[in-house]
Amino acid sequence: MVEVSLAQRIPLSKPFHAAGELEQLERVLAGDHVHGDGAFTASASERLRDLTGAQHVLLTTSGTHALEMMTRLIGVGPGDEVILPTFTFPSAANAVVLTGATPVFVDSDPVTGNLDPQHVADAIGPRTRAISIMHYGGVPVDVPAFQQLTGEHGLHLLEDNAHGLGVAGDGVRLGTVGAMAAQSFHDTKNVHCGEGGALLISDETVLLRAEIMREKGTDRAQFLRGQVDKYSWADLGSSYLPSELNAAVLDAQLRDFDVIQGHRHRIWDRYAAELAEWAHDRGATLMDPPGGVHAAHLFFLLLPDAPVQQEFLRHLQAHGVGAAFHYVPLHSSAAGRRYGRVVTEPQHAVRFAERLVRLPLWPAMTDDEVDRVITAVRAFGPVTTATPAAPAALAATASTGQDSRWA
Repeated sequence: MVEVSLAQRIPLSKPFHAAGELEQLERVLAGDHVHGDGAFTASASERLRDLTGAQHVLLTTSGTHALEMMTRLIGVGPGDEVILPTFTFPSAANAVVLTGATPVFVDSDPVTGNLDPQHVADAIGPRTRAISIMHYGGVPVDVPAFQQLTGEHGLHLLEDNAHGLGVAGDGVRLGTVGAMAAQSFHDTKNVHCGEGGALLISDETVLLRAEIMREKGTDRAQFLRGQVDKYSWADLGSSYLPSELNAAVLDAQLRDFDVIQGHRHRIWDRYAAELAEWAHDRGATLMDPPGGVHAAHLFFLLLPDAPVQQEFLRHLQAHGVGAAFHYVPLHSSAAGRRYGRVVTEPQHAVRFAERLVRLPLWPAMTDDEVDRVITAVRAFGPVTTATPAAPAALAATASTGQDSRWA
């Protein structure tokens, strides 16, 4: 057994600190505008428009809130159904259930983990109102296939772009695939402000209602622009507007986007190149994005089966490497069974989830830390059959906690 102190452990994820963050925070605290929609909100929003090509950007308090806003803005409600991947974060399903609608969980592509268009086509029914897509690991879904499906059936396309900021695929920049998209700036994301998100809007017709919904159901944004002489309660809404403190950090992060991505891609490329022979010899499969297009948000590998995945996680934990599995397919969860349904059993998603392991990847990783991860992976010997670990043992494999395993 390798003895590794807590200080020597390599976490799965560690938030990046951009140049100028502290200076911008100090400017906010020294001023008289700490609540939202100040100068840094405007600057960060402009940077996001440039980066994504979205017509309009509304910063939100989380990616979850952006998903909730999207679902409400298209009018989903009781009796409706929204198709979404079973292999995704629960926020996508919560956004549907909170409207009174039913999430329909669909299978994944066995290579990328993304939503499979053919399975989606089979799941479309008379109550379907929308298809919710997520670009897993920043690898684009089959964009033309989903745009064709939504066009043929008159459905809305909801885009969860939490993993894919700055990526382009199939001739379109992620975040502009549908009428609206959600971004997440949780501290496990490539760009972060601790907790935060954004709603990207390409459909001008929903902008005014989105502004009202974000401002607690009031027309305050129009009042501040001088379009109304006072503001009042205009529609349903909530407090979805982040403070200038969050926006100041996010603005600094976005300014360093190319630096962040350069570091992340450097680490991703090393894993892909230096673990290829090991993967071939051990019957594992490395992440292999179609066309090489991805956000370097994460690097995963697929082990031959669930027992080997668990053995591999224990091995890396013993070597001080904070690797982790990822989403538990939503249809198999307690809430998924209570609130959602499936048309056919998502076998590919289940197999994908029970074989997947993510390796540490964050911008400030040193060459020595990357070397240690690669060495630890290569030290995992020939595949053996292991007794599945108890849930508590698996939880211990992710030293950064539940958020880092799931977000």
